[in-house]
Amino acid sequence: MKKILVANRGEIALRVMKSAREMGIKTVAVYSEADRNSPHVRYADEAVCIGSASSKESYLRGDKIVEVAKALGVEGIHPGYGFLSENAAFAKLVEENGITFIGPTPEAIEIMGSKLAAKDAVKKFDIPMVPGSAGAITDVAEAKLLGEKIGYPILIKASAGGGGKGMRVVTSSDELEEQMQRAQSEAISAFGDGSVFIEKYVGSPKHIEVQILGDNYGNIVYLFERECSIQRRHQKVLEEAPSSCLNEEKRKAIGEAAVKVGKACAYIGAGTVEFLVDEELNFYFLEMNTRLQVEHPVTEMITGVDLVKEQIKIARGEKLSFAQEDLQIRGHAVELRVYAEDPMNNFLPDIGKLILYQKPEGPGVRVDDGYEEGMDIPIYYDPLLAKLVGYGKDRAEAIDRLLRAIHDYKIVGVKNTLAFGKFVLEHQDFVSGKFDTNFVGKNYKPEYLKSEADDEMEIAALVAGHVFGGKKTGGGKKFAGGANSSNVNNNTKSNWVKNRSSHR
Repeated sequence: MKKILVANRGEIALRVMKSAREMGIKTVAVYSEADRNSPHVRYADEAVCIGSASSKESYLRGDKIVEVAKALGVEGIHPGYGFLSENAAFAKLVEENGITFIGPTPEAIEIMGSKLAAKDAVKKFDIPMVPGSAGAITDVAEAKLLGEKIGYPILIKASAGGGGKGMRVVTSSDELEEQMQRAQSEAISAFGDGSVFIEKYVGSPKHIEVQILGDNYGNIVYLFERECSIQRRHQKVLEEAPSSCLNEEKRKAIGEAAVKVGKACAYIGAGTVEFLVDEELNFYFLEMNTRLQVEHPVTEMITGVDLVKEQIKIARGEKLSFAQEDLQIRGHAVELRVYAEDPMNNFLPDIGKLILYQKPEGPGVRVDDGYEEGMDIPIYYDPLLAKLVGYGKDRAEAIDRLLRAIHDYKIVGVKNTLAFGKFVLEHQDFVSGKFDTNFVGKNYKPEYLKSEADDEMEIAALVAGHVFGGKKTGGGKKFAGGANSSNVNNNTKSNWVKNRSSHR
């Protein structure tokens, strides 16, 4: 495999390309008109504009992506995460066109893409599951009977769901019908599939996931767990590896359960098996994500395994070069997702220009990002700016290094989650490890960040006055998209491919 196309954008596209370059593999970037000056476009060996800013007209156009790949002699397509990464039809289309999909089989994606199908697949492996319906529920009367049987509160969940969409907590039978209708309506709107199921609501769970790798020869290993309980709107915002709550016995048990889930669908490549863990450390299978996770860097830090390189090796037919007993946990890592969101206003996404953008450096700090100073944050995509990781010999050192990195990270122009991350890392419940998925609801109030927000506004005003007052002249850093922005060479590869030298 000498050339791959990365069917994604921003930080994950750039992160995949860097590992590919270390392996001597050339890369092709695809990009929308909004991302013309994105770092991932300049970093790639070749780049092709595939549509307008809307993801529906660009990053979700699997047909265009495959067309570009064929024209440029691409041998593999890496989907990153999001967009088409868990789209079985896209994976199948890639394979039908003689290109390797750097991920699991379409069949595995399809099985694990439906929570109901996933549960059905893992039943034979005796994996603990939260009590609930065996299949989709459409009849309210049937739902009420099941609710009485398993006991309230219950959780209504969209079968094709994710990110908290199509999910409702129901505390009594009186509100079941209304909440069920809302969940179905939201599921149809978000996923085009109104199927919902019911399960027992675990009130104070931890959300713990296990990274697995599987090759084409039936070998599957687990690379330990990630603690993902710090969430807002049912979406993760801070993760760490390993979890501070698991002992070695539980770690082994949950890891082996994750491997069984992988075997249930003959899994190939990198995948993540998610579990709910209750107060007594009983764990229950939740779902499987058939792709690389946003939080994969913390696993890489504690294992020394480059997951992207392993994905590529597996895709080109290599056996896993290590066995389970070869893997060890070394140190601790904590990741903060730095979003362009306003934690003072219910974490609503923010847009604007990065007037000041300076990344932290130093021992034990890793930044995976896809933006530069002067760039605009578009409204069309996920508001993730960067993944900021602190790594140390133990959890305390990892937290200290992440706090230092947050202090050193300078972002002016958009509201962001740096101050929120500082709040979490300094909270006694987090420091002690005594927290669950309700942490934000229990402990966080926007006014706690007021002093940090006031400081940021003062800095923003000073920087904006300096930049737009004409004091930043030719000797300063030029903004991407301005006089120093790249030009796409439209004279090669049927007006698709840019010449890398035009970006130098």
